[in-house]
Order: sequence, then structure tokens, then C-alpha cells
Amino acid sequence: MSAYARVPLIGLWFAFLALPLAGWRNSLWIGLGCALVVLIVSVARASVQSGYLAWPAGRVKAGFTTAWSFIEEKSYDKRYWSLFLLLVIALPWTLDRYSTDVLVITGIYIMLALGLNVVVGFAGLLDLGYVAFYAVGAYSYALLNSWYGLSFWPALGVGVACSALFGVILGIPVLRLRGDYLAIVTLGFGEIIRLVLNNWDNVTQGPNGILGIGRPYLGDMRLYKPMHFYYLVLALCVITIFIVNRLDKSRLGRAWAAMREDETVAECVGVNIVYTKLSAFAFGAAWAGFGGVVFSAKQTFISPESFTFFESVIILCMVVLGGMASIPGVMLGAFILTVLPEALRELTLFRPMLLGGAMVLMMVLRPQGLLQAKGGRHHLERDEPQGEAGAGR
Repeated sequence: MSAYARVPLIGLWFAFLALPLAGWRNSLWIGLGCALVVLIVSVARASVQSGYLAWPAGRVKAGFTTAWSFIEEKSYDKRYWSLFLLLVIALPWTLDRYSTDVLVITGIYIMLALGLNVVVGFAGLLDLGYVAFYAVGAYSYALLNSWYGLSFWPALGVGVACSALFGVILGIPVLRLRGDYLAIVTLGFGEIIRLVLNNWDNVTQGPNGILGIGRPYLGDMRLYKPMHFYYLVLALCVITIFIVNRLDKSRLGRAWAAMREDETVAECVGVNIVYTKLSAFAFGAAWAGFGGVVFSAKQTFISPESFTFFESVIILCMVVLGGMASIPGVMLGAFILTVLPEALRELTLFRPMLLGGAMVLMMVLRPQGLLQAKGGRHHLERDEPQGEAGAGR
């Protein structure tokens, strides 16, 4: 079947997908719009392949590639990071309360995405139940504050420790699992935590949630405004970025990279797989607990509905979209997937479909993510011919 003959079928398929969400009239318009986009892309591709647009298309592609490579290179330059930090510090003074609050949520998701990046990006372990550790951190502070009056700062350490402990508890049974089997087990763990929180009424208040969680204090100042939480989350994000970056460059980070590339070979050359896997789960879970404590202090109310499987999917999409094992990329992915839905709030019903379509396009057009990680498989493959040449000499 030719490319043009498939256009109506593609339009009908998208109309069928949109029918439960948009109704038959709007779904027809969606299908028509998708068919028109596919038709335009097909005509442009045919023109490029036939030679009519080959030269301008090549120039545009080369220019875009050069510009994006420049952005990727500068995203790892520490001098630009200092300038970026200064701009971020001054940013809330130019925004309203709502925009500042959105940036606070963005900062929490940056911490969560960087934590998951340790597990998925650095160690290569697919975790679909990451939101469970987020919930453990949030409920740790909520319960300790409501029962014993424990303040925010001691509870922050307790929440991180509890989440890390649960990460080790999850890691022990899955030591020998890989790929899809590991993903299924972590998904089940996340759902177990959510169901326990939803049904253990005597402790977690069940679906009613926990109210009246205390705000944090800095000396005698009570932190309750969006700008207060903005600078709190910004400081915690800087700490997270520094520690995750140091972990990536450490001996443990190299062990994670070796295990990610080939677990069997890594074990043969002396990498302790048990310790390496458990440390990845523990560190990743610790940052989820970090974010969970801040989230519960900001909201002053939590319930199991805040920790569904879809949250795990969103955080994983942030890592994949930005670039696995890339710290700047993960931050960019978290920013896009947090701020963009707020800008497109009128399209709430279509957000899952738009998110799915964006991830499909990303996997087809740029599977390494928006900002590719420095080092890793790409650089190893690029250096192989030099090694072979040296061996031949």
C-alpha cells in the first residue's frame, strides 16, 4: 500500500482513539487533522527523496544538528551552569504566585526524575513502581508529624532513610531479574504500596488521607508562601544535582555503567552485582523520599490518589524524554512535562494521548533523548575502531 493510500486509514485510526475522550464530532476533526499532518509529511518526504527539496532540506537538517550539538555541549559547561543558577534565583521575583507554585512542583519532579535516573539511566534497571518510594517519604513525614509532632528537618532525614530501606527491600528479591520481569515486579511493588495506603485506615486514614501536616520552619520563620518553597526546593535540587553528579563520576557510578552495558561481563571483571544493584535502588529511592517529604509539607494533605501508577509513568517519561543518564537532559524533560501540561490545561482530556504521541516520536526521531549523556555506549562504540587499529599494529 502506498504512503498516500494509508493517509485516510491513519486518520480513521486516530479518530477511533479519540472517540472515547472527545465524542464523535470532535474525534472526526482530530482524525482529519492527523490525516492532514501525515499527508504533508508524506509529500515533504517524497519531495526530498525525489531531489526537489534535497539541498534545502539538507541545509536545514545540518543547521539544526549543529545548533543542537552546540546546546548539548554547553549544557555540560559549568560556567553556563553558574549563570543559569543566578537566573533561576532571580526568576520568582518576576512571576506571580501561580507560576511560582508550578515551578515548585517542577523542582520536586526534577528531584524525582534525577532519582529515577540513577536506577534507569545509570544502572539500567527498569523501575515502574518508583512512585512507591515517593509515597513512603510523604507518608513518613505525615505520620511522624501528626502523631509525634516531629518537625520537617528531622523528618526529612527519616523519610529519606525509610525510602532507601524500602528500596533495598525491593532490590533483594529482584537481584536475578532483568528487563520485562524486573519491570513487572517493580510495578507490582508500587501497586502493593498504594493499596496498603488506601486500605490501612487505622494508620493512613485510607482514601481520606492525612490532613493538617505541619509546614517547615527555618529558625523562627514559617515557610508557607510559594516563594518560600521555591527557594527550599531550589536548594534541595542543587544538593541533588551535586550528589548525583558525583555518584555518576565515582567508582560506584562506573560500576553502574558497566552493569548497564552488560551485567554478565561486569560480574566477570569483578563488579559486585548484588551491592551495585542494591545501592542503585537505595540511592534512587532516597531521592524519591526526599521529594515526598517536601511534597507533603507543601500540600499539608496527602492521600493515595497522589501516588498512582501514572505518576511512575510520568517520571519515567521525564527521564526518557530528556535523555537517560543525562543530568541536564533529565532536568529538561522534567521541566517540559511539568510546565507544558499547565500551559495546555484546556486540553486536559487529550494529555495522555499527546504524551504517548510525543514519546513515540521521540523514540523514532531521537531515541537518545533531547540531551544525550556524555560518555556511555555511544562513545564506547565510537572509540572501537581506534582500539582495533591499535591492536592490528
